[in-house]
Amino acid sequence: MPHTTYTLDDFDFNLPEGLIAQRPVPQRSASRLLDGRGRLPVDGQFRGLPSMLNPGDLVVFNDTRVIKARLFGEKPTGGAVEALIERIVPGHGVVAQLRVSKAPRPGTTIRFAEAFDAEVIGRAGNDGSMYELRFPGEPFALLEQHGHVPLPPYIAHADSALDHERYQSVFAERPGAVAAPTASLHFDEAVLAALDARGVARASITLHVGAGTFQPVRTDNLSEHRMHSEWYDVPPPTVRAIEAARARGGRVVAVGTTALRALESAALFGDADQPLATGARETELFITPGFQFRVVDTLVTNFHLPKSTLLMLVCAFAGFEHVRALYRHAIEARYRFFSYGDAMLLARS
Repeated sequence: MPHTTYTLDDFDFNLPEGLIAQRPVPQRSASRLLDGRGRLPVDGQFRGLPSMLNPGDLVVFNDTRVIKARLFGEKPTGGAVEALIERIVPGHGVVAQLRVSKAPRPGTTIRFAEAFDAEVIGRAGNDGSMYELRFPGEPFALLEQHGHVPLPPYIAHADSALDHERYQSVFAERPGAVAAPTASLHFDEAVLAALDARGVARASITLHVGAGTFQPVRTDNLSEHRMHSEWYDVPPPTVRAIEAARARGGRVVAVGTTALRALESAALFGDADQPLATGARETELFITPGFQFRVVDTLVTNFHLPKSTLLMLVCAFAGFEHVRALYRHAIEARYRFFSYGDAMLLARS
């Protein structure tokens, strides 16, 4: 039945727990790929992606690098603290989510990893749900030495050496993400070489994925939900690559919802002279059905959580009923879901 207004329950579905991937497949490109561009789904493997694209298409990656953003520590009283660093700010500062029995006051010192002390400066975030902390040294260096890979809440094991390697794309360059752009995790050097051999061009944006990507939507009225802000950068060479792809009749293929959000955010800041605004900005773009896409033609994406903003984005892109049918097929065919799971290829409806 057609909808014009969707509520949170429209994006719910029953997922068998056994389909939540806990570990990656042994080889990145050996994951499965559901081709959902046509009326009927087609099952395949990810290493076949290059043959599904055309010479002259442009694939846009998110080159963000996941930092070891999870820290364990304790307050002076001995109470346990778990911190998930959301972003780095000037002056050796970080903004973090804290799991703690009692909210710490400004001036409180937290001892992390039995190695260094961080001072609580105060509340932070657009809703005051986070804290700003000051580290005694360069945050990236301290996190690399003492932090843990920030695996999503639905992955049940502690981070391991395998996660250090595989919860990171092979083209990750710019550190700052606290969650992986998971569609990128399927690409290996062989797939990248096959894209080049087919004449498919490549470009990059950066969007530092925040912990808000796992933030549940708590309101039935989707218009009341507010996204956590994320930093992104669309460089001039990528805009030129998009213009060149358009000129030769190629499609713009976004690898992941993060690349799509960065490109569509840049379009919202564009003007008649420059339809895609270059440079670094913050985005709170929340894409739901009815959104008018301006840049991305094709999307590579993983399978997302029920009631999540990412599922809403995918439904907006490829059509609500079509995506629901693809998810039913994926569950029946036992595709693997979420960050370490399989992928799908979608065309803009």
